[in-house]
Amino acid sequence: MTAARTVRTVLGDIDPAGLGVCDAHDHLFLRSPALPGPPLDDVAAAHATLTAYRDLGGGAMAHWTPFGMGRRAEQLVAASRATGVRVIAATGLHQQVHYDPELLRRLRRGDALAELFVAELTHGTAAGDDPDGPRTAVRAGMIKVAGMFHGLDDHTRWVMTAAADAHHATGAPIGIHHEMGTAAADVLALLHGELGVPASSLLLGHLNRFPDPGMHRELAAAGAFLAFDGPSRAHHATDAWTVGSLVALASHGHTGQLLLGADTTAPGAGPGAPYLLRVMGPRLVRELGEAAVDALLRTNPARAFAVAWAS
Repeated sequence: MTAARTVRTVLGDIDPAGLGVCDAHDHLFLRSPALPGPPLDDVAAAHATLTAYRDLGGGAMAHWTPFGMGRRAEQLVAASRATGVRVIAATGLHQQVHYDPELLRRLRRGDALAELFVAELTHGTAAGDDPDGPRTAVRAGMIKVAGMFHGLDDHTRWVMTAAADAHHATGAPIGIHHEMGTAAADVLALLHGELGVPASSLLLGHLNRFPDPGMHRELAAAGAFLAFDGPSRAHHATDAWTVGSLVALASHGHTGQLLLGADTTAPGAGPGAPYLLRVMGPRLVRELGEAAVDALLRTNPARAFAVAWAS
């Protein structure tokens, strides 16, 4: 018998149909000395964001903050319970610049990184930045990794190999940060072509930051999900192309592979999750129609994050 597909949230596994309208790429908590500006670390602000998003019809949020970057899993639980918004937590690892070198040396021993990812997906996330320290009861529902600007370095290949191993052990989807929207073809070639992760388990992020219609069509033709997340102050130059990129992909038959997210990375860095429903949603309805927008916000995320969990 085939296992039922579920979405793993911080409050437990749910039927994908119960996910509702989903911000498919965002952050409530995020911390790194390599990121500009103050960290996202305000509990009251996180609750206020989810409340405003919920009041506009939002039902779920995928929280792409990976291990070691201040994801605050227990606060995700509290915020989800208080607001009723489903939250999907992430395991994974970002670019090398965000981590202490000694921590990375520890994780490079044997299969430690893949084992960390699997443990966080199946048993519970690390309570802090120590992979061998105490664990919460919160299980991650996805893996977050990151490419580099127009290429992949050794760190990226190591992390993506571990992510592929964890995917094969659990079935978890993999969300990818593409630096300035670049190197998506390289990521697809590595994760899908070399490491055997099904394209349908890959969520290619930040593609609005690199508005290349031909490249977008190639990525969609491979079967991956394409995430358009923003707008943001840091990447506002490409915000104007987001709607056009979505319309172009939909016109080529790829409506079922498109995801929307707000990707707030610092206080004041963008209008946040409520913008998706207050501004972006109605704008897209005028361009694509209600059925297509329902797919982008509801049906597609339910498919993208649904897993027949192996463990």
